[in-house]
Amino acid sequence: MTARIAEPADWAEIVALRTRVFVDEQGVPPEIEQDDADATAVHGVSRDAGGAVVATGRLLLRDDGTAAIGRMATDAAARGRGHGAAVLAVLQDEALRRGAAAVELHAQVTARGFYERAGYSAVGPEYLEAGIAHLTMRRVLRPPGRV
Repeated sequence: MTARIAEPADWAEIVALRTRVFVDEQGVPPEIEQDDADATAVHGVSRDAGGAVVATGRLLLRDDGTAAIGRMATDAAARGRGHGAAVLAVLQDEALRRGAAAVELHAQVTARGFYERAGYSAVGPEYLEAGIAHLTMRRVLRPPGRV
């Protein structure tokens, strides 16, 4: 399974996938699904054999030397096939390439195992975000002081 950094031509498919997963499937209000950070984020995509975008996520770089991954979405028909893991890996690689020492994300509680298998650990209690139970998870990409 391969993923790559998205190009502007991918945006319509990214929006359609995120709308299906977050708005239609999970009931997230459409007015909060997209935000101003989309314009500056690095987006990742994975496509199925037919060429359709079936997984996506975004990377935001923070001023403190860490990165945040969010808006991870995989089409229901493609779950469990490695597309989400491929997007997560390409976003982590990009974060490291851009100098981030660690990545944080707000994981839906139901996806905790997925992120733990990718090396993330929970940091703090559960909370509600967009009406869905989440927890903050973190993964160190490189030890402090290492380039």
